[in-house]
Amino acid sequence: MNLNIDAKKSGKKQKIQVNAPGKKRRRSASLDVKKARAGWIFVLPFLLGFILIYLPIIFDSIKFSFHEINILLGGGYELEWVGLKNYQDALFVDTSYVMTLVSGLKQLVIDIPCIVLFSLFIAIILNQKIAGRAAFRAIFFIPVILGTGIMSDIDAANTLNSYMEEAGGIDDGTGQQSAAEQILSVMDVQALFNNMMIGTELTTYVVQMVNNIFNIVNRCGVQMLIFLSSLQSISPAIYESCSIDGASGWETFWKITLPMVSPQILVNTIYTIIDAFTSSDNQVMKYIDTVYDKLNGDVLSSAMSWMYFLLVIIIIAAVAGILSSFVFYSRRND
Repeated sequence: MNLNIDAKKSGKKQKIQVNAPGKKRRRSASLDVKKARAGWIFVLPFLLGFILIYLPIIFDSIKFSFHEINILLGGGYELEWVGLKNYQDALFVDTSYVMTLVSGLKQLVIDIPCIVLFSLFIAIILNQKIAGRAAFRAIFFIPVILGTGIMSDIDAANTLNSYMEEAGGIDDGTGQQSAAEQILSVMDVQALFNNMMIGTELTTYVVQMVNNIFNIVNRCGVQMLIFLSSLQSISPAIYESCSIDGASGWETFWKITLPMVSPQILVNTIYTIIDAFTSSDNQVMKYIDTVYDKLNGDVLSSAMSWMYFLLVIIIIAAVAGILSSFVFYSRRND
């Protein structure tokens, strides 16, 4: 009050400055930073396990592939540097390794496209509004559960199945392969495609694909779920606009569905390649295990494993580079 009276008497306005302590603003992390921190916390157990457990094993495996192991009389072993000898022996001395590798690659060329296409086909069917589709989804995913753990061991030890898969398991007196071993023959498909002017290579491919249908169905469960989640993320308004414009179902598939699920095609292809190359029934993996059990086979199997690993990386990089050029990524902000 006294300050206001004095200011009025003097006829001049006076500014009173009050030095109050300012509030410090806490800088909160952005949403992207918080997500990044949560992601690092999520993968931290894997990183610790990889650094403490797997990284020393990987280092020893690389070291063994360039050495010979000499067992000492008093116990223990010593390493003798041999350079690329183990790799040369795997490629040029042990001819079975190269033959098994080529045979495995030929089989994967047949299996991988079939698994990806079949899983996409099943996902499109299960995405339709049909009665009991939840039960059908569970049925197609059951082989993924049964193919792991103790169920896989029981199936591998199935004596009846092994007997039926043998060439002489069931003899019908005709000299032909049994029906349990082969669903279709080349002659059957050739008779079907007789007037369609289709080459023998495609006929052989169809026969191999049909005869391997059991393995294909067992290995498409995860890919089917990924495709199904991608199909359900497509807005129904897009399909409604296509139907209003008079687009057919075939045109809608090629113009809308396939481009929208193309990122998942890339993901499923890479996943299928890795799963096929590292599965327990892979021919190359089985052969490397047999070499490891032989005398001084640990160093040779290490060299085979690393050559196999580099081949898998090259194939994945090539497939990812080719498919990435056809992948369509929708932009949310456009």
